[in-house]
Amino acid sequence: MKNFLDGKYGRFVLPAVILQSVLMGGGFATGREIVEFGAKYGALGWLGGVGIFIGFTIMAILMFEFARKFKVFDYRLLLKELIGPLWFLFDIVYLLLAILIIAIMASATGEILNSTLGLNYWVGVVLIIVIVGILNFYGKGLIERFKTLGTLSLMLGYLLFATIVIASTWESALEVLRSGDTSFMPGKVSIFAVLWSGILYVGYNLAVYPAALFSIKRQISRKDAVIAGIVGGVLMTFPWFLTYFSLLGHYPSENVLGATVPWLMMLEGFPLIVIIIFGIVVGWTLIETASGMIHAFVDRLDSQMKDIANTSLTDLQKGGIAVGTLILAVILAQVGIIDLIAKGYTAMAYAMIAVFALPLLTIGVYKIFFQKETIKKDDANVVNK
Repeated sequence: MKNFLDGKYGRFVLPAVILQSVLMGGGFATGREIVEFGAKYGALGWLGGVGIFIGFTIMAILMFEFARKFKVFDYRLLLKELIGPLWFLFDIVYLLLAILIIAIMASATGEILNSTLGLNYWVGVVLIIVIVGILNFYGKGLIERFKTLGTLSLMLGYLLFATIVIASTWESALEVLRSGDTSFMPGKVSIFAVLWSGILYVGYNLAVYPAALFSIKRQISRKDAVIAGIVGGVLMTFPWFLTYFSLLGHYPSENVLGATVPWLMMLEGFPLIVIIIFGIVVGWTLIETASGMIHAFVDRLDSQMKDIANTSLTDLQKGGIAVGTLILAVILAQVGIIDLIAKGYTAMAYAMIAVFALPLLTIGVYKIFFQKETIKKDDANVVNK
């Protein structure tokens, strides 16, 4: 397994797998996210998906190459290299957004596990807190393996859900596209509004990017960064389109597009085993999202501890930080999924664009092309081609 992770898979695919696995929780696990940032526009929503693919790909390539070139493998070091003394602004936005995303997923998971598996809301939430704490206790090695196996399972799960939903509603979806139906939205829908919605979707999901930084250490050239970035764009956008076309078959139904968890509504009437599998998949999705985002934050704290006190966080401290963050998220989850996604995600998208996307697209691009690469004699990142 180690040889597999350290080879071409680790350089070209693993960073993309981590991005996609962390994205799933905040990006499309409930289906509510795709409604707010694309599907509500009906026949024009696919334009947002194209913009999302371009945005995800460009940002992944730039971050991978910036991290590889300047040897910055946690987001504190990356932001210090990118925006200097203002790096702490990203720290604030990232932590708030991480808690927000986990809060949404905790709320959704409690509801889904209760309605699909019959588990008490708090049983599901506590179980997830324990698992995420364990993953962060044992560190990146276990997380890499967990995500590699888990992402494949998740993709197969969502492919199953989308296939059975799309197959049963495909004619309805085609009719929406043929008629140009955008009736769920009041008034005339502009192409700019759809594209801007896609930009905001990319914006708030930029929070998942630092979760992949530790995996960039294996990359040895710009080619690695470009290939991994393209793979990342594909993996991150493919489930968006699956969910979009699933929702399009029910457009403009208020029962589905107005639901807290649209996937549950779309799967109504299918065999119970499908609903149970969905509950398991979404629970796993929350674990992947939470563990990935918290691991990035823990890595950043660990790096600062080494700089300040020349010591590292203990495994127990890492697990404790993970559990503490999850508890804060569970408290926030009481606000409700719809409001958290519609208002919280939009506000955080603007903040993340300001502190990360714009600096990477300007200062980052300049440094990538015009500044010398950081070389370290003890660099352990070199792997055999």
